Amino acid sequence: MLTIGRLAATAGVTVRTVRHYHHVGLLPEPERDASGYRSYSAQAAVDLIRIRTLADAGVPLARIDTLLHAQPPEFAAAITDIDAALRRKIDQLNEYRSRITELASGERLVLPAEVVDILDRMRGFGVSEQRVRLERDSWILLQALDPGSMPQRIRDKNAGFDDPETIRLYLACDESVDWDPQDPRLDRLIDDMDAWEIKYERDGGGPGNRLISARISEASPAWQRLLEALAHRAERRRTADTPAHPSALTHDS
Repeated sequence: MLTIGRLAATAGVTVRTVRHYHHVGLLPEPERDASGYRSYSAQAAVDLIRIRTLADAGVPLARIDTLLHAQPPEFAAAITDIDAALRRKIDQLNEYRSRITELASGERLVLPAEVVDILDRMRGFGVSEQRVRLERDSWILLQALDPGSMPQRIRDKNAGFDDPETIRLYLACDESVDWDPQDPRLDRLIDDMDAWEIKYERDGGGPGNRLISARISEASPAWQRLLEALAHRAERRRTADTPAHPSALTHDS
């Protein structure tokens, strides 16, 4: 006869595990003997080893009792069913792993590959990661508010990056992030960007443009002044029956 400690050691489990199996009804708990101890038989050791083996194989505890008393055909069918459930679980976990991997590059989780390519292109010609993140956020807002415009915006963005002047303006805006809003260099940059807008004659309207500009303004007082000045000039052109144009600093560049 075995004490609970010897029983647990024989099956390779802990005493706490044995008591848990008692609690859930998998392993009968013997009565205490005259000395007040519980003694376990060799059969209890065999049953405990079988329980541990099934549990280690991934069989849910709720199904182990049935398997312990099943005939061979029933046992085989149940194991096949459990195996199928485990395979489904593995597929689900692999999907989670794939999504977790995408999170390492969070852009790919929420944006089309073409937009991610644009962000990588910006990194390639030296735009700061802060500005890239703002660009990413602008695309996220655009995709939520005006998804139908995405293909054309992607084409426009790539065409703009084929122009050295557009790249120069991106880098200049990047440099200006920490400038004082009254820095004279900002006046020259406003003039350059206004000229760029007139040259490209793009429509800066559409859902979300104000929200996108607000997101960029939050990042820098200098950028806030830049956007406000460009918006004011665009408004003056509109009142003169000249179409408004987007800012090179905003998403529509």
